[in-house]
Amino acid sequence: MEFFDPEVMKYVEAHSEEESSLLSQINRDTHLEVLRPRMLSGHLQGRVLSMLSKMIQPKTILEIGTYTGYSALCLAEGMQERGVLHTVDINDELETRVRKYFEVSSYSNQITYHIGNALEKVPEIEEQFDLVFIDADKKNYLNYFNLVFDKLAPGGFIIADNVLWSGKVLPERRKKLDEDTAAIIEFNRVMKEDERVEQVLFPIRDGLFIVRKK
Repeated sequence: MEFFDPEVMKYVEAHSEEESSLLSQINRDTHLEVLRPRMLSGHLQGRVLSMLSKMIQPKTILEIGTYTGYSALCLAEGMQERGVLHTVDINDELETRVRKYFEVSSYSNQITYHIGNALEKVPEIEEQFDLVFIDADKKNYLNYFNLVFDKLAPGGFIIADNVLWSGKVLPERRKKLDEDTAAIIEFNRVMKEDERVEQVLFPIRDGLFIVRKK
């Protein structure tokens, strides 16, 4: 779903901070060598995640859905000096590639990469998180929210990706209500109605929900 004219988006990206050489490599490699490269955060969203992280200055970050590591490295840019980032992904086929990127980054000693089902792995992580990024299977978005909420520090943030779901959150933009679309719609409803949080939905790429625990 395109919210802005492509030429406007080129202007936006041209006037935003550039990707680092490593992020540019991950971007290029993912589009050339990995299935479903649209899952990558990419230049603009990556800079947004980096900026949000720098504003929050988290000591601990949790990411659910690593893919090729791009968003994790963007979020890591805002960590405190001794901060740690835990990232969880179920796809072990990308593990070697992702570990290589993490190892050559400036955050190699601060990132812990978990392979497995997040619903099983996250309870094993004994941390209180300042920032959580959810970008995994859509049907479990609410399960992930409920799973991490008690682990989120007061004043902490949850960022959820793909909450506009290519516009299919709107009845007129979809042919049928499939499982993933229904899950995103329900997640968005709960975020709006949950009195324990403050929220704003940004129309950046496929939608970023920014949720703050009161």
